[in-house]
Amino acid sequence: MSADVFYLDPTTHLDLPTLRQLLASGQTVKLGPAATQRIEACYQYLHNRLAQSDAPVYGINTGFGALCNTGIAPEERQQLQVNLMMSHACGTGEEVPAELVRLMLLLKAQSLSYGHSGVQLATVQRLLDFYNRGILPVVYQQGSLGASGDLAPLAHLCLPLVGLGEVNYEGYRLQAADAHHLFSWEPIRLEAKEGLALLNGTQFMLAYGVHSLLRAERLSQAADVIGALSLEAFDGRPEPFDHRLHVIRPHAGQLKVAGRIRELLAGSELQQQPKTAVQDPYSFRCQPQVHGASRDALTYVAQVFETECNAVTDNPNIFPEDDLILSGGNFHGQPLALSLDFMAIAVAELGSISERRTYQLIGGQRGLPPFLVAEPGLNSGFMIPQYTAAGIVSQNKQLCTPASVDSIVSSNGQEDHVSMGANAATKVRRVVDNVEQILGIELMNACQALAFRRPARTSPVLERVVEAFREKVKFVSRDRVLYPDLHAAAAFVQSYDWP
Repeated sequence: MSADVFYLDPTTHLDLPTLRQLLASGQTVKLGPAATQRIEACYQYLHNRLAQSDAPVYGINTGFGALCNTGIAPEERQQLQVNLMMSHACGTGEEVPAELVRLMLLLKAQSLSYGHSGVQLATVQRLLDFYNRGILPVVYQQGSLGASGDLAPLAHLCLPLVGLGEVNYEGYRLQAADAHHLFSWEPIRLEAKEGLALLNGTQFMLAYGVHSLLRAERLSQAADVIGALSLEAFDGRPEPFDHRLHVIRPHAGQLKVAGRIRELLAGSELQQQPKTAVQDPYSFRCQPQVHGASRDALTYVAQVFETECNAVTDNPNIFPEDDLILSGGNFHGQPLALSLDFMAIAVAELGSISERRTYQLIGGQRGLPPFLVAEPGLNSGFMIPQYTAAGIVSQNKQLCTPASVDSIVSSNGQEDHVSMGANAATKVRRVVDNVEQILGIELMNACQALAFRRPARTSPVLERVVEAFREKVKFVSRDRVLYPDLHAAAAFVQSYDWP
């Protein structure tokens, strides 16, 4: 097998580092031999069984949801699946960003590749064709309750397989039928169970979750470095990071953060200077405990997401080796909904404590000028970036109200408990966006404050961060228009290769 191709197979574990590499590299993804065999065997079993028996099987020869007791004649089963796709494409709101649509395609193909869904091989291959060629269906953010699967978003994702709906391709909005014509493809003719297999699943909320988690892990790295810079700028003490303190309360994240900050401060001239304050404020002193707790939360979330990335989440599920078709609830998004809410809280806390460090830095304490600028009064300096950070922190508190504690009855009471995981998914992405900006504002303040500590220098590692940041955001000697600097700082937080 070619090293330039990534193969989906039942033995392939789609973990977060692999997903990060796939999304960054643009590597081609194909079905492996075992996946191909399992998909074909399951499809053949289902159609043999339908030919031999008219016993009702949900969504195959019955209606959907509350219409599950309505029988469907054999000659209408193909139209049933197309009708399902069309009727459920009820998404609204903003478009799902391109990188998330691409991830949805991959995750849907992965879920179908296990051979428990009864779909045609051609259907899964077409999903991967879209993924590999960058043909990205137009999907909307609102419409999923996160329980029968992400029905509306997945309907929009999969409509183009049958030549309906719209796609984005190389900067152009195309009708799906035109995209098929462009590649000389025939639209997929859905057969029994296929529409249901495509629409049932958690790939909308999972794609949002995976993408946000990959960014959140970067933010947790950034928060430690920026927090260490702020500690130096504030003339903070080293004792709170002593290993002996943390081994007697050995939470994994706490130990890791304390160790990272010790490493980041190694070789600092500022740490060698006599300290006048007996203790530092919590936002400096308790970084291992706060950042560490968020790291531990993200570790739990990663475990849930990796399990879901390697799971079958449609319904019913087919077990050819056992001659069995089982209706269940693997489409229910509760595991993801709880994890998405937990991730939002964990990331928001990185922003909350960051804003407090910014507030301390501009307060005119420990030899720093008020608002970190010469001639305060004539110049407002860094007064208002802290307002901005505070406003964003407050918005995060509102966004962190859990979606997963909500539910609403749908489908005439058949679907009487839902996860609201899709709402949790879109909220957490906004929290991640916000914390990138909050940390960017702290980084601006920390680098500005460090300039007032010269000629003393911080550690070599942290000096390199300051030097790289100064290429994007210059020292503020007197008032200037600051919003371009805020935007540049957030972009730096998002893209910098944090030590």
